[in-house]
Amino acid sequence: MLLDSDTQLNQQSYYEASVVRPPLQPPLQGALNTDVLVVGAGYAGLSAAIELARRGYQVVVLEADQVCSGASGRNGGQAIAGFACGQGLFEQQLGKTLARQAWDMSMQSIDLIDERIREFDIACDRVKGYMYVADSARKARALEADCMAMQRDYGFAHEFVTGAQVQDYIQSPRYCAAAFETSSGHLHPLKFGLGLAQAAKSLGVQIFEHSAVTLLERGAVLSAQTAQGQVRAKFVVLAGNCTLPEYGPRVAPELTPRVMPVGTYMISTAPLSADLCRQLIPSNAAACDNNFVLDYFRFSADHRMLFGGRVSYSTRTPMNLKAVMAKRMEMIFPQLKGVQIEHVWGGFVDISMNRAPDFGRLGDNMIYLQGFSGHGVALTGLAGQLAAQVVAGQAEQFDVFAKLQHHHFPGGALLRTPSLVLGMLYHRLKDVL
Repeated sequence: MLLDSDTQLNQQSYYEASVVRPPLQPPLQGALNTDVLVVGAGYAGLSAAIELARRGYQVVVLEADQVCSGASGRNGGQAIAGFACGQGLFEQQLGKTLARQAWDMSMQSIDLIDERIREFDIACDRVKGYMYVADSARKARALEADCMAMQRDYGFAHEFVTGAQVQDYIQSPRYCAAAFETSSGHLHPLKFGLGLAQAAKSLGVQIFEHSAVTLLERGAVLSAQTAQGQVRAKFVVLAGNCTLPEYGPRVAPELTPRVMPVGTYMISTAPLSADLCRQLIPSNAAACDNNFVLDYFRFSADHRMLFGGRVSYSTRTPMNLKAVMAKRMEMIFPQLKGVQIEHVWGGFVDISMNRAPDFGRLGDNMIYLQGFSGHGVALTGLAGQLAAQVVAGQAEQFDVFAKLQHHHFPGGALLRTPSLVLGMLYHRLKDVL
């Protein structure tokens, strides 16, 4: 059911409509031996492949669908410093020193995006600038407290404004506070992902599309089965996230209860005037509010409003999605009322129970990367880099994340989705109070 819904959600993607994909890589046929097998050709898998190839390893990437056909090619394109769980969880579980190390690595993940864009000449509409906004006095106080804590504890500064000054940053009647910073920003996610794939291939990585791993035999040498082939490898990096069990439920069943597939949705307007775009968001920053069920938005390079919001924890696409999303956009920007909506799409992201990244090992030679929880544009690049370090015997940075404690979603296979839906209703109620 998840795969059928996922395929339908990507039929009208602005990102797919605005790129020309290269010819498909043929599916795997026959048997291969390699040093490292990477399962999943999204950002995390491609990042791992690039770093491993640079270190001299032979690398094979198996992708169940097409390169960046999942969350990596459909997301909001917002490259954000930090983690969805915030720094508090790192401080509570790991202490101040390791929490600071994790934060510094998240900042490095932003730098890594720009390094790869420069090195591999990836044209992906990269823009610097990010803004958090609040739609009530209570949330404004929370946003200001977060900004003050990040400045005090991590030296990370925002321009924080309230009242009439907010209109200098975003022309919307909805928001009463805004916090702006220039480290984070946005890009065209599919252009970036296709650029990473081309970079990996230029380094000798073999990529096979439509080659789902259906079985993975563990041991000193790992053996992955696809419909038409087999790969034997010394190491495996699992980077399939929430779709991994959909294609291969027996590949790593112990990982399945640790993340949930959460549907998230976007619309794209027809192109707007450049003057209107500058009026609405003068800095051209990406933005999101600080609600639990948040709205996020930005302008594309061709002056479309890309607006995201709504979530589904049931894997069912919300009813009247286009109209509902357009109405939410118009509440924030009345200036866009009646503007034509040309694209509506969505996909599934992998959310961990505590919204912290879930990186770890299964045995001595399997590494998994999941639980990006909506912060994957930047964090996946770091994850791939850390996975390559583990293969090379350098696990110190990886283990900062591996030390985080994670829990299974409650309710087991049958009840965890209904339980999560009920929990989401509670948080939506909190957002409107």
